[in-house]
Amino acid sequence: MAWVCVSKEADVSEVTKDILEEVTGRKCFSTTLNQLQVMLKEKLNGKKFLLVLDDVWNDKYAHWDILLRPLKSGTEGSKVVVTTRHETVASVMGTVVAYHLRELSDDDCWCLFLKHVFEEGKSGRHIELELIGREMVRKCRGLPLAAKTLAGLLRAKTDVAEWERVLKSDMWDLSNEDILPALRLSYHYLPSHLKQCFAYCALFPKDYVFEKEELVLLWMAEDFLVLGKECKTMEEVGGEYFHDLVARSFFQRSSVYPSCFIMHDLVNDLAKFVAGEFWFRLEGDDSREIGKRTRHLSYTSVEHDVSKKLESFQGAQLLRTFLLVEWSQLDEDVMRGLLQKFSRLRVLSLCCYRGLSELPKSLSKLKHLRYMNLSGSSIRRLPATICKLYNLQTLILFECKELVVLPTNMGRLINLLHLDIRGTNLKNMPPQIGQLRKLLRLSDFVVGIQGDCSIKELGELQHLQEQLRICSLQNVTIPRDALQANLKGKKNIKKLKLEWDNGDGDFMSHMEVLEQLQPHRNIESLSIDGYGGSRFPAWVGDFYYSNILQEIEIKNCCEVKIFPVEMFPELKTLRFSSCPRLQRLFPPEANNDYLKNLSSLEIMDCPGLGSFLNRRLPAPNLSRFMLLGCSNLASFPGEKLLPSTLTSLKIGDFQNLTSLDFTGLRHLTGLRELEICNCPKLRSLPDEGLPFSLSSLSVFLCPLLEHRCQPYTGEDWPKICHIPHIEISFFQISCQS
Repeated sequence: MAWVCVSKEADVSEVTKDILEEVTGRKCFSTTLNQLQVMLKEKLNGKKFLLVLDDVWNDKYAHWDILLRPLKSGTEGSKVVVTTRHETVASVMGTVVAYHLRELSDDDCWCLFLKHVFEEGKSGRHIELELIGREMVRKCRGLPLAAKTLAGLLRAKTDVAEWERVLKSDMWDLSNEDILPALRLSYHYLPSHLKQCFAYCALFPKDYVFEKEELVLLWMAEDFLVLGKECKTMEEVGGEYFHDLVARSFFQRSSVYPSCFIMHDLVNDLAKFVAGEFWFRLEGDDSREIGKRTRHLSYTSVEHDVSKKLESFQGAQLLRTFLLVEWSQLDEDVMRGLLQKFSRLRVLSLCCYRGLSELPKSLSKLKHLRYMNLSGSSIRRLPATICKLYNLQTLILFECKELVVLPTNMGRLINLLHLDIRGTNLKNMPPQIGQLRKLLRLSDFVVGIQGDCSIKELGELQHLQEQLRICSLQNVTIPRDALQANLKGKKNIKKLKLEWDNGDGDFMSHMEVLEQLQPHRNIESLSIDGYGGSRFPAWVGDFYYSNILQEIEIKNCCEVKIFPVEMFPELKTLRFSSCPRLQRLFPPEANNDYLKNLSSLEIMDCPGLGSFLNRRLPAPNLSRFMLLGCSNLASFPGEKLLPSTLTSLKIGDFQNLTSLDFTGLRHLTGLRELEICNCPKLRSLPDEGLPFSLSSLSVFLCPLLEHRCQPYTGEDWPKICHIPHIEISFFQISCQS
């Protein structure tokens, strides 16, 4: 299944590209329509699929005829569902009668309102508010978003006078057919500090998916965050603002990306309406002129001559924000002109600007710049003049794969708070990075070879928080330097990754270095990758971490034989991969239920761990188990191995597995997902079948079993035909009763 949001201005190439990315789960960099359609046709060929095209506006039949061509390569039974607000689109697209969504009844609308306005979801203790509430809900005209937003405005408020004031507000009667009265009301009653934060979102195009941190950092750069008397950071205040807007239903969680958020189209319209002339979103064939009062500008892909369009910026001399919010091509001359003309910029985002390979030296003229995002660009190096941007708070270089070095004088950016260098190819950190003493978030610290920036510089960065990855630890030649990094004193780091790039070198040195990298007791997640020692230092099993650590990952540790899992009873996630000598994970003498909180266990390419499969896992509440390349067993799973709480089971790379043991599966009454991969000798499924709770079955690279699972003709087909979603050899099979 694929779900694609279609914007007003999207052309056939864009929509085809979005469909392809949704189907493959990968970013596509092809730009020509022919290439995209060939790739999509190959991907869908012979498969049954469900495609949802959401919020379609384009009613040109010729465009849709071209778009649908590669979709015809799917098998019979494939479906394309289109949602639209326009009858003409339905008539152009439809091969069946359109289904018209009706408004909610007053009672249903009231129930939805109750669910969001009171924590208990009912008005039992607030009878005096029910009559007022029902009258307000009737004014929502059966629209779910209006009811939900109104509830967000009144949530947890029980003052009758306040409810009556909202009911009698003149805002219900203002004439603007594009903006719902309930939405206007919700904005009207927002505190002033939230109004400008919400209006800022007018820069985002419809269906734009954003993260909380992204928006908070932008608000911070614009000076929208008001620090009170409490000892809170700007990031904490911004987080509170954000959660307040979520609670009021201005933002909602993305159904596709659970950690991200999105605005409903009507809420986006409201943001654009209240933003007025200070915010300008340049997109599509927009012919409006950019006014002198424009302070904040965003840019999405456009078809007309961009250079001519940007000439109209001349009047907007006070521009403070320039955002690229989608993958874009922008002429470098235009970009240089932009930097020269708008010296008052506070926010500059050239994120996903593919043509950007270098920045002009004139960048130093942006004395007020506080936020710069170059993510996904082809930038190779930053100009030395960037070190003159003394007000810079946020520098994001995420996925700048061509970037191999940072300017020598980065330490001069004394107000820098956030530095994101994930996905770059830096070989070391710039010298004296320890001078960035205000730094709160540093995604990575790359240890250079002898003579480069030392790991000791980390010791000066006392305020680091959230997560930190230290890589190329093989370059630490003096263990005492690792001690001076003072990880033990960094109480706000919750997630720590320690990485050696290879297993070669002095393994004793690895052990001595790791000994000195003991984190603070507040650590919640620990990852160790490429460590060459045969054992872990004493602090890894220290009592002080036992009730705090929730996630452990051990990767590519080729000499390790034992890991003291029993010392971490609060673990929720445990991952081991590519540890060929690991022999013991769960000690046989330990209490069988000592990992009561463990919900996810992944073991990959650890062939020495086969013995633990002979007894019950010590995780009574485990919900997800992945086991790849770790066993020479001929049968799996054992009768007592898996807990009944399991919902997802993935096994693979069992070269000698010939059968699945039903005695180990029959009690898995909550199992929803089963994946079997690369088990070449697996002959069949159990005679008794699979658990009836299964909703998804995937079988890859298991030739004997794949043959028996062929629809209608395979001998094992009757055992699986009740499962709604089946994938055999990467082909989707839709089962119908």
